[in-house]
Amino acid sequence: MSSRDPHVTSFHLNGEKISTKSAPISRLTTVLREEFGLTGTKVGCDAGDCGACTVLVNGKAVCACLIAVGQLADSEVTTIEGLSRTSELFQRLQQSFLHHGAAQCGICTPGMLVAAAALLEQNAAPNESEVMDALGGVLCRCTGYRKIVRAVVDANAKPAPAAQSATHGAVGRRLVRIDGRRRVDGTEIYGADEAPGDSLVLRVIRSPYHRAAFEFADLRAFVNSNPGIHAVFTAKDVPGKNCFGVIPPFADQPVFAEKEARFRGEAVAAVVGEAEAMAEFDPADFIVKWKELPALMDIDSALACDAERVHANRPENVLVRGRVVHGDVDAALARADVVVEDHFETGFIEHAYIEPEAGFARRVGDRIEVQACTQAPYTDRKDIAAILGIAENAVRIIPTAVGGGFGSKLDLSVQPFLAIAAWHLGKPVKMAYSRLESIQSTTKRHPSRIHCKAGATRDGKLLAMDFQGDFNTGAYASWGPTVAHRVPIHASGPYKVPHYRAVTRAIHTNTVPAGAFRGFGVPQGTIAQEQLYDELAERLQMDRLEFRILNALDDQSPTVTGQVLGEGVGIRACLEALRPRWKQARKAATDCNGQASGPLRRGAGVAGMWYGCGNTSLANPSTMRIGLKRDGRIALHQGAVDIGQGSATVVTQICADALGALMDRFDLVSGDTDVTPDCGKTSASRQTFVSGRAAQLAGEQLRKKILQLADACEKASIRFENGKLVILRCKDQRTIALRDMPLDERGYVLSAEATFDPPTSPLDKDGQGVPYAVYGFGAHLAEVEVDIELGTVKLLKLTAAHDVGRAINPTLIEGQIEGGAAQGLGMALMEEFFPGTGENLHDYLIPTIGDMPEVESILIEDPSPVGPLGAKGVGEQAMIPTAPAILNAIHDAIGVRIRRIPATPDRVRAALLAKTAGKRHD
Repeated sequence: MSSRDPHVTSFHLNGEKISTKSAPISRLTTVLREEFGLTGTKVGCDAGDCGACTVLVNGKAVCACLIAVGQLADSEVTTIEGLSRTSELFQRLQQSFLHHGAAQCGICTPGMLVAAAALLEQNAAPNESEVMDALGGVLCRCTGYRKIVRAVVDANAKPAPAAQSATHGAVGRRLVRIDGRRRVDGTEIYGADEAPGDSLVLRVIRSPYHRAAFEFADLRAFVNSNPGIHAVFTAKDVPGKNCFGVIPPFADQPVFAEKEARFRGEAVAAVVGEAEAMAEFDPADFIVKWKELPALMDIDSALACDAERVHANRPENVLVRGRVVHGDVDAALARADVVVEDHFETGFIEHAYIEPEAGFARRVGDRIEVQACTQAPYTDRKDIAAILGIAENAVRIIPTAVGGGFGSKLDLSVQPFLAIAAWHLGKPVKMAYSRLESIQSTTKRHPSRIHCKAGATRDGKLLAMDFQGDFNTGAYASWGPTVAHRVPIHASGPYKVPHYRAVTRAIHTNTVPAGAFRGFGVPQGTIAQEQLYDELAERLQMDRLEFRILNALDDQSPTVTGQVLGEGVGIRACLEALRPRWKQARKAATDCNGQASGPLRRGAGVAGMWYGCGNTSLANPSTMRIGLKRDGRIALHQGAVDIGQGSATVVTQICADALGALMDRFDLVSGDTDVTPDCGKTSASRQTFVSGRAAQLAGEQLRKKILQLADACEKASIRFENGKLVILRCKDQRTIALRDMPLDERGYVLSAEATFDPPTSPLDKDGQGVPYAVYGFGAHLAEVEVDIELGTVKLLKLTAAHDVGRAINPTLIEGQIEGGAAQGLGMALMEEFFPGTGENLHDYLIPTIGDMPEVESILIEDPSPVGPLGAKGVGEQAMIPTAPAILNAIHDAIGVRIRRIPATPDRVRAALLAKTAGKRHD
């Protein structure tokens, strides 16, 4: 290959001179990943919006997706792979990221690290402001940025202490993530990072209209007239059921729409071909004729008496109703000394994970293998089996690392398209969603419209609440039933409410399906409930925090479902932990506003939350398998998908302590449905609680078998050494050689398997019963600054107290709290998706590194007797109280209540103008 060839570009890549024949207009990301196999450079948007593809070009951080390879002649390009091999500074930075827990899902980590390396080369000791400026072009949806900032600031300060995993007692310690090294050196495999070299490429044809009839021209002629295209697949090519859904009784979504598309972005066909042909293929040229039809775009139009049904079998366009009733609400409100009533509204919110959906599939004999990013491998397996019309054990799901999920990757995305194509063609097929089609076609947070009324006695005790909520579930069911049933259980908040009525509806429209998003509707309900409680406290002239403390649930008071929780109710402790900072924040805001001469006003707001861990009144099991190998190492088969929250590390910590082994003796076997038992979905804050408990039980069983083999008592300790066990008995020790021991039916010297299913009970017609075995609790204090002229709101500090039961790994819990807080901030102040517009990460705003202030995490440990060593989940809990705390702080600052979120500058200004005019602003 000659550098004089006009189609050849030569440049230095990670210190070596290379040449590429890729077209000069080719994106640098494409060349790095596909020609040179440097997949550490990620693709999140292809528009320069997310920064995941950041590399160094001549020492400067740039977005590789915006660089044409023809621009790089004689340049020096450095990727994360090159920095990892050659730069001592970079290695210190990587270690600092690990130490601080700055990598969660890891998809943004290479971009963050490369941008930080460019900064540190110029400034060895940057302050926080300089770090935020340098990393401002890289988005993260998981961490809340604070640990990233601290990691960069500390990178050159002193060597981060190594994790002491080689000492007993893993639980409660700040151990580094066991998968962390792969995430900071760019070697972790995500959905788009791996596929067989001979893979065909698949593109989906999607509806450009919110509702449309369609018909195809001659598809065979289309394939024959387009060299390189192998096939087109439509609904008639689905071998089994053209239907899937996360809740089987409500499953209603087709792989390919038939005759009519019900939302913009719905799939109607898939085109499969050679990579070069598909790179040139424009879906707009596909032979489909569309007829736009009237669409139901909101709750009101869907509920209109003359509205067409989105689904013929669902009258009034209502998918499902939820209901919880306790006591006599009407009578209680009638005798209450103070009653407040209000309504609140929220819109669609996009998950905006940095990794678009991607994967590949291949047929292996009469089996299908699908490797993709997913939160629910066993659910995927069941649905793919039904779609292909084959047995479940003929389907293998291999989860990749997940670059953010937050609930949306519980639903199928690329999997059915890939499986159908690979099944028919007998060749491997790959695909990766563009950012456009990811936003167009994947689930969102449910828009809500809530009306609620609450009453209290004059001494401040809550007496009653009446809650009505409608939730726009979009064109298909997805998680609509879960939202409709979970919200009424939680809409009281973590307080004693003796008389209660909450009714909800999930309503179909011709919009993108709404599904699971960190809280299953509870954040929307909490925004209403916590603002209403602030209004009650103000009417009663009570301190808003003390009002909540007075009414906080305790161990012996029944919840609104009649459940008495017993041990592990930590909401009062969370609220009381905020007291010192609350007093300081209130005084600071009062002093500031009293002296204000310009447009800035300050306020403080508080909000509480509770959240049931796991499925609502349904079976919710996880199974863990553990095996002792002949080399003295321990295999932990755990199918719990780690989407960034750290479950792989936490589950191993729990199992290690239950077994009495060191963390560094474990080899994880993760996620593959052929080799791991079912650990359920990664959702509903259940993995630490449910899978952690299963891991504890499995570890205890294996320990018992080892002690029986050694004829040792329960108090004996075990050392796992190379090829042997050393059991320290009460009076002596025994060594057991493992090399020649027979293997059991699972292929191990000894093994154990355990299942845990939380104890719950069905709810009756009034929602009474035991919906969850364990609840997590929390309370947030937000301090804000509002510009009354511009309407802008800045979060200055967040103090977050969470009852986690037992802090298995405090660093990982803090990361969940900070990341959840960032999503709560986005929900409160900037995020709203409008179907058909803003389908990118430039127009759809999520918090950047400059938006997140200091977050002080306070970990309350009120153990649950059901959870592993007392632990509870925290993933969803972390974001629930942030938005209402911010909204309450806005009211404290400027005296207006924002009832339609987000509280964008125009809405804040409109509320201020309405207040000035003596009008109510809705």
